[in-house]
Amino acid sequence: MRTPAVRTDARRHHDPEARHFASDNYAGVHPELLAAIALANGGHQAAYGADEYTEHLQRVARGHFGPLAQVYPVFNGTGANVVALQALTDRWGAVIAAESAHINVDEGGAPERVGGLKLLTVPTEDGKLTPELIDRQAFGWEDEHRAMPQVVSITQSTELGTVYTPDEIRAICDHAHERDMLVHLDGARLANASAALDVPMRALTNVPGVDVVSFGGTKNGMLFGEALVVLNPDAVRRMKHVRKLSMQLPSKMRFVSVQLEALLAGDLWLRSARHANTMAARLAEGVRSVPGVEILYPVQANAVFARLPKEVSERLQKRYRFYFWDERAGDVRWMCSFDTTEEDVDGFVAAVREESGR
Repeated sequence: MRTPAVRTDARRHHDPEARHFASDNYAGVHPELLAAIALANGGHQAAYGADEYTEHLQRVARGHFGPLAQVYPVFNGTGANVVALQALTDRWGAVIAAESAHINVDEGGAPERVGGLKLLTVPTEDGKLTPELIDRQAFGWEDEHRAMPQVVSITQSTELGTVYTPDEIRAICDHAHERDMLVHLDGARLANASAALDVPMRALTNVPGVDVVSFGGTKNGMLFGEALVVLNPDAVRRMKHVRKLSMQLPSKMRFVSVQLEALLAGDLWLRSARHANTMAARLAEGVRSVPGVEILYPVQANAVFARLPKEVSERLQKRYRFYFWDERAGDVRWMCSFDTTEEDVDGFVAAVREESGR
């Protein structure tokens, strides 16, 4: 049977040259990853992960995360986090996280409502937990009136654009494990942290003792899909069953797996993340001299958090899309992506300077 002729009646509804600073999710798909999807598209392959691409992905991922790593592709980051935390906890379990953590602030209550978890949050200055901060919530294991702390969840890079060092992660893992807790790492931007520190991803995950990673691909150029990477198989209860009942089992899994393979088999993950980080550093440096603009946190990955007059930001938003982080304080977040160019950054910096001077 002949392959059907390709036809499309789709029309373009956006300016393909326009780029913004709202989110790395705004970016398109990296051309190398689009090519990978097309490569996997011919013929039939078994569904639900029994395909050649998902099998090969296991071998590729172990080169980054160690010989025990088991990879479970999923649809999205919230799903990856909820599935991971469910697989690590009992029904009475709780998860300790930074107050600013994505699982607490930006997942619509999914860990609680879908995962049935209790989140025990801790305020932080820079989005990073420490053993001392963890201990503010790490107590009451035998108290039936309190949800039992069973997991510590950290984000790398954090929601405030800061980065944990390998030693900081090891200290957290050692501290948690000494208290019979497990460690989950939300790695939506793990590649950016690895690029920022110039260390392999294993130095931030399996080597210091993380048990499960939610590895991000969408923010680093994929069309869709993330991966749950189990680093400690003894810590996880029936991950594949939890993934299915949480509606995170892709039937045509090869199209997620081939993107992850293309991202990880060479240096595409690193090239893309390093470029996004470099553009964020360029943006931060460009606006530092603009009167009225204050950089709030160290710019260590691909995010810039700034404070400027609200009316300036509102005028800027008519020219570029970005989000307020704290509208009352005038705090905003500017994100760079794998496809952000120097011209994009310089144009935005010029717009900030122009609107600030009005």
